[in-house]
Amino acid sequence: MSSDFFPGQRVRLPARPDWGVGQVQSVVGDRVTVNFENAGKVTLRLAGAELETVDDA
Repeated sequence: MSSDFFPGQRVRLPARPDWGVGQVQSVVGDRVTVNFENAGKVTLRLAGAELETVDDA
């Protein structure tokens, strides 16, 4: 699952829309660290987080 995300990718967490859009900082094993607009850096387990990619278009 970690291959789906990569540093620099823009994502959002639908369960926490108040966090805003985030940018993936790192992916290590089953954990991803994302820097969200309104929540700062957050490390999430990929198995428990329903991250969605954000299309820049």
